[in-house]
Amino acid sequence: MDCCAPTNTEDVKTECPSCGENGKKVQLITLKSQLKASALETIEPENFYVFCSNSSCPIVYFTGNHSQTFVENDLKVPVYPKKQSADVPVCYCFDWTRERLLQANGTDDQKPADQIKAHVQAGRCGCEVNNPQGACCLGNVNAFVRGLKEV
Repeated sequence: MDCCAPTNTEDVKTECPSCGENGKKVQLITLKSQLKASALETIEPENFYVFCSNSSCPIVYFTGNHSQTFVENDLKVPVYPKKQSADVPVCYCFDWTRERLLQANGTDDQKPADQIKAHVQAGRCGCEVNNPQGACCLGNVNAFVRGLKEV
């Protein structure tokens, strides 16, 4: 299955126990790919997990019943949008960091989103295991680039 194809998973409205914002359900394979061994040893596979995208919230993942949470230090990679540094990937599959997107902005080269779309269409993405959000990175890339144009 194409990692950037629309999915039929039901959208779960689950509030983060720290910030109260609704999170987005992620597959267990995402946690298994993203968590450090010490955190992975504690997952509760019978529960479903949710990603909190609030950049000011310390929690990255939490269980639907709020019995467990994971923070950025529990993950192998820095988490977009949680970590604000320029070297954090916005697109994890093809290593488009904030810095690389900034450098590409305003050039006549092929746009980053177009390059990523071409890779996706060729079946090369693996967002469900590479992106801590467990979902396609294109929305993040497009939003970041739009934000550059508004500045």
